[in-house]
Order: sequence, then C-alpha cells, then structure tokens
Amino acid sequence: MNAITEIENSQKKTKLPEVHVGDTVKIHQRISEGKKSRIQVFEGLVIRYRKTGSVQAFITVRKIASGIGVEKSWFVHSPSIEKIEVMKRSKVRRAFLSYMRDRSGKSARLVEMGFDKEAVNASDHRTSAQKAEEEQAEIKKDIDASADTAAKDDVMNQPDTENTDDEVKKEQKDAAKDDATPASDNVPEDAPADEKVNSDGNDEQQEAAEEFQQGVDKAEKK
Repeated sequence: MNAITEIENSQKKTKLPEVHVGDTVKIHQRISEGKKSRIQVFEGLVIRYRKTGSVQAFITVRKIASGIGVEKSWFVHSPSIEKIEVMKRSKVRRAFLSYMRDRSGKSARLVEMGFDKEAVNASDHRTSAQKAEEEQAEIKKDIDASADTAAKDDVMNQPDTENTDDEVKKEQKDAAKDDATPASDNVPEDAPADEKVNSDGNDEQQEAAEEFQQGVDKAEKK
C-alpha cells in the first residue's frame, strides 16, 4: 500500500447513510468564508452515485430552482460534507437518471417507496483518523480518571498525622498533670480518718497527739 492510498483511506468516513439513485436527499455542506463558516443545505434528487465503495465515491444531485434545473456533485467522503440525509426513496431501474433532465412537472414524478428513515440515516461521518483520535482521547480520559480516583483513595487511606500528634500531646499533658497532683488529692474520700493527709503532708491525728503531749509536758514542769 503506497502513501497516497494510506492518506486516502485515513480520510474515508467510517459509515455513510444508505443512499440509492432515485432518493431525495439533503446535502449539508460546510462553506468557509474567511474566518467564518456556515452550513449550506442542498436538497434534490440523486441522479447518479458512482464508485460507492471507494474513497473517490461521488454523488450528483439535481433540483429545480425557479424553473431552472440545478445540478451539483460532491465527493461523499469530502471533509466539507457534514451530513447526508435521505428524505424520500423512489422506485427506479437505472443507475443514471439522465432522462430527468428533459422532464418537468408531473412527468418528473417518481413512484415513492416506504423505508425506515431512522435506520437509513444512522451514519457516522467521522473519518478513520478522526475516529482513532477520539478513541485515543477517550482512553486517555479514562486513564486520567482512574489515576485521580487512585490518588484520592491513597489520600483517604493515609493516617491523620495531625490528629495523632494532638492525641499524643494530650496524653503527655494529662500525664504531667497527674505527676503534679498532691498526694492528698489521691486519697479516696471514704478512706479512714487516720489515713487522710493535710495540705502539708502531715497526719492530722498525729499532730493533735503531739500538741496534747506538749501541753501535758508543760503542766508537769509547772
């Protein structure tokens, strides 16, 4: 496969609507005018459709405008063709309706056929290159989303160091407070009176006995 064929195949659209000779179609063509662009719609009868399976496939559409016949041809895989819509389907027996050029009025009417409009117009006008680029973009988007989700999970699973430090400091502070608490605060309220200790750390009962003994000694000396 040479380079020209590769380039042509890359510009080939992946799926086109099922268009037959005798169909009434709408061709949506992008017209560029300087920096601006617009979509121009041309509706008419397909009188020729050639090379349907190749990238060089082209279609010829004819319509009557103000009593004058107008024909236009397009390459269906052209980037300027945005969309092709099949509006009507008629019963014909030729691949080239050249005789329609000589007809007008009632003689130019064709026998219409019923068809599934939605199924026929289900198309994908993206080229192979565009489709590949969009698929790569979707894959990259999914990878980025997975990476973001994994990063968020890692952040959620990490221990909260700030709360841990606060708890350690609180425990140390409580331990220091317990060490600084006087011995009298550690004596239970229901303990016997002789086990209670005053604020100076002396036994109240022993102090009272000493005072009594001192009084007795003074009385004996007198």
